[in-house]
Amino acid sequence: MRKIIEGNFVYVDKTESAYNLITQGGGYYFLSRPRRFGKSLFLDTLKEIFQGNKELFKGLYIYDKYDFDRHPVIRISFNDGKYTSNETLNDSMFKILRFNEEQLGISSSAAKYPSFCFEDLIIKAYEKYGKQVVILIDEYDKPILDNIEDTEIARQMREELKNFYSVIKGADEYLRFAFLTGVSKFSKVSLFSGLNNLNDITVDRNYATICGYTQADIETSFDEHLQGQDFSKIREWYNGYSWLGESVYNPFDILLFIQKGFVYDNYWFSTATPTFLLKLIEKNQYFLPNLENIVADSTLLDSFDVDNIKLETLMWQTGYLTIGKHRESFDGTDYFLNIPNKEVQISLMGRISEFISNIQNPKIYKNQIYYSLINGDITEFKNGFTSLFASIPYNLFTNNRMYEYEGYYVSVFYAYLKALGIKITAEDVTNKGRIDLTLKLPNATYVTEFKVDGSDALSQLKSMKYHEKYLNENKPVYLIGINFDTSERNISKIEWEQIK
Repeated sequence: MRKIIEGNFVYVDKTESAYNLITQGGGYYFLSRPRRFGKSLFLDTLKEIFQGNKELFKGLYIYDKYDFDRHPVIRISFNDGKYTSNETLNDSMFKILRFNEEQLGISSSAAKYPSFCFEDLIIKAYEKYGKQVVILIDEYDKPILDNIEDTEIARQMREELKNFYSVIKGADEYLRFAFLTGVSKFSKVSLFSGLNNLNDITVDRNYATICGYTQADIETSFDEHLQGQDFSKIREWYNGYSWLGESVYNPFDILLFIQKGFVYDNYWFSTATPTFLLKLIEKNQYFLPNLENIVADSTLLDSFDVDNIKLETLMWQTGYLTIGKHRESFDGTDYFLNIPNKEVQISLMGRISEFISNIQNPKIYKNQIYYSLINGDITEFKNGFTSLFASIPYNLFTNNRMYEYEGYYVSVFYAYLKALGIKITAEDVTNKGRIDLTLKLPNATYVTEFKVDGSDALSQLKSMKYHEKYLNENKPVYLIGINFDTSERNISKIEWEQIK
């Protein structure tokens, strides 16, 4: 934070959220946000506040509202390095704690375990300064996530960190404030069982914009840097992350978008490859169109743990899904999850489609399919998908059971279309039943039905009259019936009819 303000860079003021956290009743907070969302910067802001550096905040919300009383601050970050064993984790913990001792001018007694050393540091900081201690922990879960594909090591990391974090609860009388951030929210019965007094503000309307940029931030703080740009297109590409309140942008996207000369690209998505997510899709034989209709409760959103990883929870906590809307139900709140924006849709579905089909040059087929839909050329559309399925390597069908399940063909079809940025509604509800997939393009609406080794798809579409839902939109409506043959591992028939 200091570097941004003293360097006269753009600083989006988040000190109102900081002020509210510091001055209201509770003192221990947890915040989960996806990677590169500004969690570290917010922790740095809290550090400067608690260290009493008032003049740094001149002109910001908190400047004339808080007394900036100084407190000893312990700052812990697991953001750096790779944690491959308990030994590397313990070495890192001791190194972090020694750094804090130096910063606070404290000589702690040697301890066998990091948790003992942590407790000693808190008590000695309190005794030396005569003030309650502030604890700020960044990326609290990284040692576990680094090993998420090795359950045994991840479980060991979890237990080690549980012991470490439980020190905070036992040191209550010495603490003024504690704030933990990370990507994942582990269930309270696992990592947080020793720290059950945390106030989780991850899904909280009051703190929905605590990280990230709002639309107002983009149009005011970054106005001179975005002169002449289409704000609605920027919003379509990069906004949409929501935690009950106003939706926000990922800061990394906006900063790179400006730096790269306003080129629309997958800046945030490219910072990490969702390898584990892809393997989970494959392992669970996940029917991808179901991503369009996910309804979650707080239990699902919080159910992440080493021994119980649900795909929907992982996608939500890593930012590939977000809260589209919510409603109160008889047993709490229902959250309707969706893909946040065009960047994530194109990038994520592009990566998934390539992974589950293993086609060497998918761009050829994507271009053919996209322009066939734009031009209303259903023959070319059929040729594109027939060629695509014919290009899936044969060994995928012999070496991996994922390709045996019926939903595979529809999932490939869905993922490739979604990767084109097309607006798709799966299980589209009408008064006559549900449409498998509805594709909405500027020039036309495509109502599609799938059958795998079954009856005629187009005949069902016509008999059910699903298309009537879209007759008043003043653009062509196409019925497309698609039949798959599992023995041929390809489309056996595509028939279509334009509704006049």
